[in-house]
Amino acid sequence: MGERFVLVTGAAGGLGSATVQALSGAGWTVFAADASQSVQASAAPRISPIVMDVTNQHSVDAAVSLVQQTTNRLAAVVNLAGIQAMGSLVEGDIVAVTQAMLDVNTMGMVRVNRAFFAMLLRGRGRIVNCSSECGYMKAQPFNGPYTMTKYAVEAYSDSLRRELLGLGMPVIKIQPGSFKTGLLADTSASFDQLVGSTRYFGKTLQRLRPLMARELAGANDPTQLAAVILRAVQAKRPRASYRVRNSRLLGLAELVPEGLFDAVYRLLMR
Repeated sequence: MGERFVLVTGAAGGLGSATVQALSGAGWTVFAADASQSVQASAAPRISPIVMDVTNQHSVDAAVSLVQQTTNRLAAVVNLAGIQAMGSLVEGDIVAVTQAMLDVNTMGMVRVNRAFFAMLLRGRGRIVNCSSECGYMKAQPFNGPYTMTKYAVEAYSDSLRRELLGLGMPVIKIQPGSFKTGLLADTSASFDQLVGSTRYFGKTLQRLRPLMARELAGANDPTQLAAVILRAVQAKRPRASYRVRNSRLLGLAELVPEGLFDAVYRLLMR
């Protein structure tokens, strides 16, 4: 077996760095891409750091050129770049916040997969897109922008998978629950900021705080997700989606009819 090359975006983050380590430890040569300069600290014999901003097409194209200096084919692209912030859909600078999240979480994948597609085709590779439990579960209040991006990732991944069936290129969705990463801290900080700035939802947010705290307290080790991504990358016949440590509480909510679910929130918000 020859040298196996994989590109990982969001490589400086908690999930990204754990995934880079898992892949390199399994013998893969990893192009570790991230917008942060700190990704350069990940350099190692099987790890080549690349500064790449998934929101900037010129940056993505430059990354393609850098990778091509080493190889003209990839066995996989793993899209982990993402940002998260909680917020109201009717207060604050919600348009800019939503646009920024869509640009990273959804359009970032579109740019990267399109730019590296020819290399994936030559390498008979596969695409791994990180969605979320939020991408298929009922949408929760005050997490609208993030949920929108992950619903879009689900639709994008499903459409892309079916488009590429004839070319033999698997497209795989990863649907993780909460993990102990910087995104978790961003979620908590943005929730506190919302509580301090909201005009309409202060009492509601205070009632919801214990539920959110419970979910964050149950966050999992990123190495658990990295192990699943490694399996998805290496499987001869990968599944279309992998759910990893999804919330039991939110899972139960999936069993409740929409009307009843809304009634529960209506009670909380009185």
